[in-house]
Amino acid sequence: MPSEVAHLVDTDQTFPVIRLSGVLDPAAAPAVRSALIDVLAGQPEALVVDVERLRPADAGSAGVLTEVAAENAAWPATRMVLAVNGADGWADTGLPLYADRGDALDTLGPAHPDDRRELDLEPVTGAARRARELVTAACTGWGCADLADSATIVVTEMVNNVVAHARTPMTVLLSRQGRTIRVAVRDRSGHTPRFTGPVAPTSYGGRGLLLIDAVADRWGSLALPHGKIVWAQLSEAAERIPDAPRG
Repeated sequence: MPSEVAHLVDTDQTFPVIRLSGVLDPAAAPAVRSALIDVLAGQPEALVVDVERLRPADAGSAGVLTEVAAENAAWPATRMVLAVNGADGWADTGLPLYADRGDALDTLGPAHPDDRRELDLEPVTGAARRARELVTAACTGWGCADLADSATIVVTEMVNNVVAHARTPMTVLLSRQGRTIRVAVRDRSGHTPRFTGPVAPTSYGGRGLLLIDAVADRWGSLALPHGKIVWAQLSEAAERIPDAPRG
C-alpha cells in the first residue's frame, strides 16, 4: 500500500504552521515537498513544520526537509524550523529543532509585516505599470531607493512575460531582508523559463531573462503544483542598470 502523509496548515499563528502526520518514506516524500513548497510560495517570514506525528521510515527519509530548506535558502529565504515534540529522527536535517510549536513561535519572535508586499494582478495592459508603482513605493519606504531602478526592471520583465505568454492571473511578491530586496512573480502556468545566455531579441523570453540576469545578483524559478514562481534577489552590490523597455 502506498505511503500517505497528511498535512494541515494553520495560518492563525504569528507564522504559518504546517502539521505533518504519517510515515515519511521515499513514496511520500514528493507529497511532503509539495505541501511545504505550497506554503513557502506565499513568502512567509518564517515557517514552523510540526513533525510530532510524522515518522521517518529510515535514516534517509528526512532528507526531503533538508532539500526543501536548501531550495528555500535563496528565495523566499523563510526561516524554516521544526517542532519535534519529542519525536526522533530529525536531528540530521540541519534545521533548528524546538520542543513544540509554542516554543518555536516564541523563539521566532514577532512578525515584521512591513517587510513584505503583495499585489494580485490580471494579465492585462497596465499590469507592469502597477507592479512598478508597488516596487518603487516599497523600495522608497524601506530606505532602499537606490535599488528601485533595478527592481522595477526585474518586475517589469517578469510581469510582461506573464501577460504575453502565461496569460494567467499573477501575484507580485516583494520582501526586504536588511539591504537585500527580493522580487517574485507567481503565475498559474507550468512553463519554466530557461536562460542560456544572450539570445536574439525576438526569442521567447530571452531578452526579459537577459535583463533580469543583468541587474540581479541571483535569480531562479520554483515549480509549484499549480504554476510557478520566478524570483530575483537584488542588493547594493548588484546594482547594474541597463536600458530596458517599459510595458
